[in-house]
Amino acid sequence: MTHLSRSLVLGCSVLALAACGPEEIASPGTGGNITINNPPAPAPAPAPAPTPTPTQTLVTPATGCPTITDPAGLVDEQTITGPTGTYRVCRLPARFTRSSNLPYVPGLLYRMNGRVDVGTDGGPAPDASDGLPDTNVTLGIDPGVIIYASGESFLNVNRGNFIDAVGTATRPIIFTSRDNVLGLNNDTSSGQWGGVVLSGRAPVTDCVAPAATPGTVACERQVEGTAAPALFGGATIAGSSGTLSYVQIRFSGFTLTGGSELQSLTTGGTQRDTVFNHIMSFNSSDDGVEFFGGYVNMKYLIVVGAEDDSIDTDTGLKANLQYVIVVQNNNVHDALIEADSNDLRGQIPRQDTKIANFTFIGTNTAADAGAQIFLRGGTDYTLVNGIVISPTDQCLRIRHAETVQAADPAMDENGPPVFHSVVMQCAAPTFIGSDGSTAESVAAIFNAGTNNNANYTPTLTNLFINGANETAVPAFNANTLSTFFDTTTYIGAVRPGDTWYEGWTCNSVTANFGTNNTGLCTSLPVYM
Repeated sequence: MTHLSRSLVLGCSVLALAACGPEEIASPGTGGNITINNPPAPAPAPAPAPTPTPTQTLVTPATGCPTITDPAGLVDEQTITGPTGTYRVCRLPARFTRSSNLPYVPGLLYRMNGRVDVGTDGGPAPDASDGLPDTNVTLGIDPGVIIYASGESFLNVNRGNFIDAVGTATRPIIFTSRDNVLGLNNDTSSGQWGGVVLSGRAPVTDCVAPAATPGTVACERQVEGTAAPALFGGATIAGSSGTLSYVQIRFSGFTLTGGSELQSLTTGGTQRDTVFNHIMSFNSSDDGVEFFGGYVNMKYLIVVGAEDDSIDTDTGLKANLQYVIVVQNNNVHDALIEADSNDLRGQIPRQDTKIANFTFIGTNTAADAGAQIFLRGGTDYTLVNGIVISPTDQCLRIRHAETVQAADPAMDENGPPVFHSVVMQCAAPTFIGSDGSTAESVAAIFNAGTNNNANYTPTLTNLFINGANETAVPAFNANTLSTFFDTTTYIGAVRPGDTWYEGWTCNSVTANFGTNNTGLCTSLPVYM
């Protein structure tokens, strides 16, 4: 088309010159004088307007704090300004004494000033027989809400009370730190506030009272890291502490007391019907998640950058986890998994954790555990359909004779740990045994399962998405372990085409979950 346009212009110019004969230059009666009227010079073309530089739409503060049901209400603390704009700050009460809901309001953040309790502890029994009647307070949190804190602040959902924090795939609920709001964090920041704690009445071991019988209403424990009493435990299996769904918990793990820290999410004796799904822990200075006793049934868990253990399970926990991504950072960290049933190794209930469809990415050396998966203290543990990549550290350590003892239903004992369709790439020696087990016995336990491979070559793409070698591994039917588990035809957490990790996550140099999410973990999302 360009050549065609030029030809047309040239042809018109030739025709114009051919029409210019002498009669066009000097008309009769002019006496031979020739006057040529040249056309005026064309005006210069205007310079193109510069392309405007894209600018970020900054948040503007809400006009005030919403009214909630709790009599204490929300305290308007004026505004806070960071790289994403200026926000109205509404301070939460120290204790919710009446069921209340925190709505999403554009340009508004909620702040915790120290410990925030949901209800008052109702004791280990679900009635007033223990002298502590339930307050039955529910804290609701809407999709898109951001709650921030600093220092010793943490959220504690007491026994006999509930949380209803249900975000969405496009608008997760975010718990984060003040420095995150101010734009002061980088991808190594951590430990800037406490975390989220859910306490329930399900059985636990390692009782605070030395004479108490584990697993009974007399057996209670204190939440790790808290100075004021925050108790959990009892003998009630059914029931719930509420729901956590589509939730990010960032930059947690502040040391509260005595060198003891919280983690992003801590559960203590939560009951069987508590709902957990789509939860992301980012840069906890302690564990990513730690579950003490009780029951945890969770699908879609992501732990990135935990500086102690990524998944820590203790004191008689019964847990089922499916679709789990864990990625360690290149700085300080401990094991991908640390599990021990109890300090005395003989108490009931025995911890029994099962994890299916997981992808674990380890870096460097686990600081204390001596291997990336550390099972001890008589724990029962099952891992199926999983990938462990830790080329600079050992993969599996099993400690204590009680951890590898034979099955005994009377002792709530399932036998040695179980592995099916688990592939691992690790440094030599792959297996470590101690205090009642040997490297050879640990290797025999791993190799007793089906389709396991301790000399695996990964072909993962985008850090955690299955490639050809992962696709070729036969899957184990996890549904045979519990009806909680989906039956899958693949190992690992993510097969090509899966999108469950998109939307509600955030990105960092440690792990990138794509462009379709809330953006960088070091920045707040801005919803239009």
